[in-house]
Amino acid sequence: MRLTSAIALLLVATASFSAVLPEDRADILYHSYDGDNVTIQGPSLLIRKKFAENFSASANYYVDSVSSASIDVVTTASPYTEERTQYSVGMDFLHDRWILNLGLSNSEENDFTANTLSIGISQDFFGDLTTVSLGYSLGDDEVRRRGDANFGDTIQRQNYRLGISQIVTRNLLLGFSVETVTDEGFLNNPYRSVRYVDPGSAIGFSYEPEIYPRTRTSQAAAFRWRYHLPYRAALHGEYRRYGDTWDISADTFEIGYSHPIGSSWILEGKVRSYSQSRADFFSDLFPRAQYQNFLARDKELSSFSSQTLHLGVSYNIARSGWWIFERGSVNFSYDYIEFDYEDFRDLRQPAAIAGDEPLFNFGADVLQFFISFWF
Repeated sequence: MRLTSAIALLLVATASFSAVLPEDRADILYHSYDGDNVTIQGPSLLIRKKFAENFSASANYYVDSVSSASIDVVTTASPYTEERTQYSVGMDFLHDRWILNLGLSNSEENDFTANTLSIGISQDFFGDLTTVSLGYSLGDDEVRRRGDANFGDTIQRQNYRLGISQIVTRNLLLGFSVETVTDEGFLNNPYRSVRYVDPGSAIGFSYEPEIYPRTRTSQAAAFRWRYHLPYRAALHGEYRRYGDTWDISADTFEIGYSHPIGSSWILEGKVRSYSQSRADFFSDLFPRAQYQNFLARDKELSSFSSQTLHLGVSYNIARSGWWIFERGSVNFSYDYIEFDYEDFRDLRQPAAIAGDEPLFNFGADVLQFFISFWF
């Protein structure tokens, strides 16, 4: 299984009243994911610092330690462990009402290397009530396969972004963004297989390697809003629409609420609903071997939905300053995600007839704990 993450390198800020550089701060994070017999955990350290009045630099170190015995692994391969390490740096330059952002990132694991360059610019208009941001990133990835020194391929990724935020009233902020991503190269997993009907097999089916198209283009548009309530609380929501050239379409709905308690505590809750259609070359069970030019049985390309419940709490510390720090906060969040697949079946529960296995579903727990200090 190849593990990659969507790395957000664009550091564009949509300021509330005027273009400002990010605050000087340090974040120490521990994250954990547990679902489908996959455990991912590790630390992250982020530091931001302004200098020379108009510049701000950032650096991030991030680690994923992975232990996987997922349904994909146990049905066609062996459980494994690996570690992914990511380094990223960024630079912000402020001039009048606009900010220029540059970012570089490198991510390494034993069978995958990802390098990304990102650039973005944002500017305030109309009395600082409107912020427009543009972004572009270029990724150059290398794909390998454990145990096969002769295998190697590449992926080139390009990402184009446009965002607009608008202060409508003193309490209401609206945002709209569009994004286009183009991928070219080896886009499937070098370890994953598809299954097909095989009357000569004792279990009724056999396996052959996945074959994906070598290009993919996707577009997404999102509308966001945030409304501040009279008692310092806030409501926020988002709708996002996604579509790509593999015939996948998806809808995301999200609504959340933040509530302060006194001057030190903030409680947050959020619910999120996601649903997508399957890729046009996906099938849980193909009628025969080499049934079509492209073949996929990745559950992430199937028809499925997910529901997420998010709970978070933060507590302000060192409000009067401590050592070199002006203030700090301790933050904890928990997400429970339920996945339901509509055409991907659980082969760990055999059926009398291939293709009649029960549909797959699972729940995942995501924990984040981080401490922030401003200086």
